[in-house]
Amino acid sequence: MATETEHAAGEAAAAAEVALGTPPEAAGPGMPQLAFETFSNQIFWLVVALVIIYFVMSRIALPRIAGVLAERQGTITNDLAAAEELKQKAVDAEEAYKKALADARTEAQKIAAETKAEIQADLDAAKAKADAEISAKTAESEKAISEIRAGAVDSASAVAKDTVEAILAAMGFSADKAAVDAAVADRMKG
Repeated sequence: MATETEHAAGEAAAAAEVALGTPPEAAGPGMPQLAFETFSNQIFWLVVALVIIYFVMSRIALPRIAGVLAERQGTITNDLAAAEELKQKAVDAEEAYKKALADARTEAQKIAAETKAEIQADLDAAKAKADAEISAKTAESEKAISEIRAGAVDSASAVAKDTVEAILAAMGFSADKAAVDAAVADRMKG
């Protein structure tokens, strides 16, 4: 198959040379760039092309590239400076935040201490009031208890006297009221 393709390519080349008016026998061997007769002409045009390329590159392309590089370097430098400035602002903001936080904590502790002192003062006042009320009620209760105790002693004394008189009367003795009172009073003392 490869030979068929090469054969077809050879026929197409021969047909093209015939169409251009060159017979296949008149075509030179190999590539025209390697023909020694045209070396001087090729070298001249090579030098001219290189000089033109040099001037185009040195006058147009390289200055533009250098400008772009300088602009990029300037942008990078400005961005780094801006980043450093923003970093410094962030550090300053963090310090301000820490200071504000410390001030807030101090203020909160101060408010807490004042509130605690107010609550303690209210508690002390309420405690003193409650102690005074308790003392007053205790005094009233002790007075009532002493009155009740005195009444109970008097009642017990009267009941004892009546009981002694009733017991003596039931046994058939007659008791002197003064002697019964003295005996009950003596016993009540202990």
